[in-house]
Amino acid sequence: MYISKRGWSFIKIIIFFLCLSPFLLLINDTIQDQLGANPIQALHFNLGDWALRFLCIGLALKPLKRLTKQSWPLRFRRMMGLFTFFYASSHFLVYIVLDLSLSWEEFVDEVPKSPYILVGLFTYLLLIALAITSTKAMQKRLGKRWVQLHKLVYVAGISAVIHYLWLVKSDIGEPLIYASIMFVLLGFRLQNYIKNRKAVAALVKQRSTT
Repeated sequence: MYISKRGWSFIKIIIFFLCLSPFLLLINDTIQDQLGANPIQALHFNLGDWALRFLCIGLALKPLKRLTKQSWPLRFRRMMGLFTFFYASSHFLVYIVLDLSLSWEEFVDEVPKSPYILVGLFTYLLLIALAITSTKAMQKRLGKRWVQLHKLVYVAGISAVIHYLWLVKSDIGEPLIYASIMFVLLGFRLQNYIKNRKAVAALVKQRSTT
């Protein structure tokens, strides 16, 4: 099915506002005081959930391309990545600004008691690197290194799930759902990697015998 360049631009605008809508709804709930007894924690957790959801969506686009045999899912990969970073940044800012009131001393005191924070920071640093290098200009500048660098998204996916599991401690039902989704998405890539390696090895062997 052919869609014009203008048509894709219109679709991207719609997808953009759909991706932004959870943030706008959370802001509305905050203003209306509908986040429950602990609004800062609710805001913090919800933003973290959406960061992980968009990370999963972004990782699902390539398998979707293979399953549908259509290239259109990859048109939204950069947008999903940037929304992952946006929600992760909001998640981080709520914790630093609203929860800790920008107190460095309190942050340093929290880390030994809550080591999941270190895993979260590690994940966020990976997302910063991926967001900064997500432009076409950076892709051209880095060349083959860009592909290698952006494989860090797999590490970010694993560490994000670990961060969530370590955070909740007891009620691990929802984190396990994300862990299962991440397992399937990364397993899909591992399977394709092994398949491609075998195909290359078979081709090399065939050429060496002729």
